[in-house]
Amino acid sequence: MNFAEQLASSLGMSADTANKLLLTAGIVVGIILLRWGLLLAFLWRKEDSRLRYRWRKVSAYGALLVALILVGRIWLAGVESLITYLGLVSAGIAIALKDPILNIIGWVFVSSRRPFVVGDRVAVGEHTGDVIDISLATFSILEVWGHDRGEQTSGRIIHIPNGVLLSQPLANFTQGFNYVWNEIPVTVTFESDWCAAKEILQRIVAAEADAVTLAAEQGIRRAGRRFMLHPESTEPAVYTRIAEDGVELTIRYLCEPKRRRITTQAIGEAILEAFSEAPRIDFAYRTSRIFRQTEEGKATLRPTAESS
Repeated sequence: MNFAEQLASSLGMSADTANKLLLTAGIVVGIILLRWGLLLAFLWRKEDSRLRYRWRKVSAYGALLVALILVGRIWLAGVESLITYLGLVSAGIAIALKDPILNIIGWVFVSSRRPFVVGDRVAVGEHTGDVIDISLATFSILEVWGHDRGEQTSGRIIHIPNGVLLSQPLANFTQGFNYVWNEIPVTVTFESDWCAAKEILQRIVAAEADAVTLAAEQGIRRAGRRFMLHPESTEPAVYTRIAEDGVELTIRYLCEPKRRRITTQAIGEAILEAFSEAPRIDFAYRTSRIFRQTEEGKATLRPTAESS
């Protein structure tokens, strides 16, 4: 009596079923060993974490597909028509496994259209973070705080179902054009020399964003091959607006999404140093003051003794 017959006898099943179980186990073990052997052969001395991650994912999905095909041929050999069989169970599966099916469809969308890849910074619904893993059912992001908190990581990992991508908008901060516009408002008093302040800000932002401008122009051209983008100037600029508290000068420049806080700090420190050495420039801030119209403001607008 061979091992298959002994297994059938001990488990109370037919010899044919026991043979199928043994073949299935052999196929699964063989595919696992083959996958690990290929990974060791190709990734033995590879230090690139992205390459290692990509090989692991591709090999896992490939092994799963091969296993399903081989095991399916074993267990579905007696079915007259696979299409007929699938038709009988498809309605029940669609109802019972609605969310898992949507997640798989979402994974197919991510794999085929590639709206993001591992390493991209994305926003889905109220969650923003860097993609660190993509699986059949979910994708994981390392959460980052909002713009008001520096857009730095919070340390939390959020797992989002792939099906969410079919019903909610997705924002990708790093795909195609790898830069975002950052704005820093600076307000000086009405009495300050705002023209000199604007020149100082223009020099500071030009020095900070000079290396980014050329790379951003090349990035726009590359992204234009895939998306319908309207070219615009990538040069940094300073815009002027009259605000309630003074003259608001808004710096606008391009930077990498993950370096927004670093560049904001560098520009902010440079502004503080430059304004401290400018006697005719002062920051504006909310405060209370008494304005004497007879002594302050434009002389031509002061009331005369006759009118008073």
